[in-house]
Amino acid sequence: MFTKTRFSSWDLPDDLQNGLKELGFEFVTEVQWQTVPIARSGRDVIGQARTGSGKTAAFGIPILEACQPTGNLQGLILAPTRELASQDREELESIQGSRGLKILAVYGGTDIEKQARTLQGGVDLIVGTPGRVMDMTKRGYIDLLSPNWFVLDEADRMLDMGFFPDINWVLEKMESRERTLLFSATFPQEILDAAYEFMQDPDFVITNEEKLDIPPIDQFSIRIGRSNKLWALSRVLSVHSGDGQSIVFVNTKRMVDLIIQRLGKVGFEVKALHGDMNQNQRERILGDFREGKVKTIVATDVAARGIDVDGVTLVVNYDVPSDIDSYVHRIGRTGRIGRKGEAWTLVSRDDLGQMNRIIATHGLLVEDCEAPDMPEGEEDKVRFSEDHGESSSVFGMVGVKMSIGSDEGMTKLAASEWIVNSIRCDELAIGNISISNNQTIIEVHKSKVGLALKAVRKNGYQGKEVTVEVV
Repeated sequence: MFTKTRFSSWDLPDDLQNGLKELGFEFVTEVQWQTVPIARSGRDVIGQARTGSGKTAAFGIPILEACQPTGNLQGLILAPTRELASQDREELESIQGSRGLKILAVYGGTDIEKQARTLQGGVDLIVGTPGRVMDMTKRGYIDLLSPNWFVLDEADRMLDMGFFPDINWVLEKMESRERTLLFSATFPQEILDAAYEFMQDPDFVITNEEKLDIPPIDQFSIRIGRSNKLWALSRVLSVHSGDGQSIVFVNTKRMVDLIIQRLGKVGFEVKALHGDMNQNQRERILGDFREGKVKTIVATDVAARGIDVDGVTLVVNYDVPSDIDSYVHRIGRTGRIGRKGEAWTLVSRDDLGQMNRIIATHGLLVEDCEAPDMPEGEEDKVRFSEDHGESSSVFGMVGVKMSIGSDEGMTKLAASEWIVNSIRCDELAIGNISISNNQTIIEVHKSKVGLALKAVRKNGYQGKEVTVEVV
């Protein structure tokens, strides 16, 4: 993947050179070696680049070099998911060093008013998802007439997710666009047809397809709701506390800080590693980790690049990575030089589709299992919480089975009134009811399931004890 060319041999601004150096980027990757000089010369580029091949720097270096910290929008980068947009922004922030560009991630699921205020204050670069960029443009907070640089990241995923009509809408508004860079792992004909419609005689660069090496380690996944992921993580870390060093991977810097804070409160000694840390902090933590003084770090993918520590025996994916190849790069941090290694992934219902794609793409053997038991004599450091979201329907309803049926005179009306009166809830919190001779299954909204279970177990039905469980 790496060439013999050093970044220092390129005539880049000092702030970019310093940013690359602080990231530990020394040698140029194949895709960077082939695409960056073309883009810097002023030509459009179509680049084939697998995740993990250095594509963010491949488009980031030319666009960061061309932009100035004026507060006027000069470049727009579109990514298929908010996780990838956030990761791209983090890496661009790190690469720019002290250049001073204001780079904003624009994607759904965030406070629109706060985002609008930031945009009104002026930004130099936007990394965003198509839907939110369109929304903020229609609201008047983004002026697409302004930027002259456009980057499309992971175009094949954009096509799969049905974003190309949105991308065309954005491109039609970018009348000042002069440079376009497109990166994709594969090139379906639809992408090539579209590319030649909106690009100016682009250079087509295909880097050699690189086969990812799957480390010979044990891989496990735990199906767990997001509200109990920290509980599962604490169990995995407790079981492996004496087995070497660990890396916990998450998708955002905010989640790094949150996990560090919560694990610290219950007695775990963990350190953070992310792009907001200064170089001295980062080097100190990495040095301590390499020397074994730090047992566990929580990191984003970008921040963890360059970590090559033989003592890592455990990798935990707290978040399932948003791109398929990152999973292999993450778990490859363990099992070095024939050592024992394990990788655990915490998979919520929303993560299941992506995890299945990762397993199918790389032909992985990942064992589904429960969270491990605590070591003998130890108690859970994080409390398990009732979480019925994982078992709820798309309408938020959860089935509750009770050991009383038509033989005891139970009817649908009686069952509904019983639960409504027991937990003092609205009738809308009750869904379908089915009754057999000796049991009743009633759908209850996930927000009321905990109350219903407690009420039935405590009070029973008409003085009779009733067993109850979620189905």
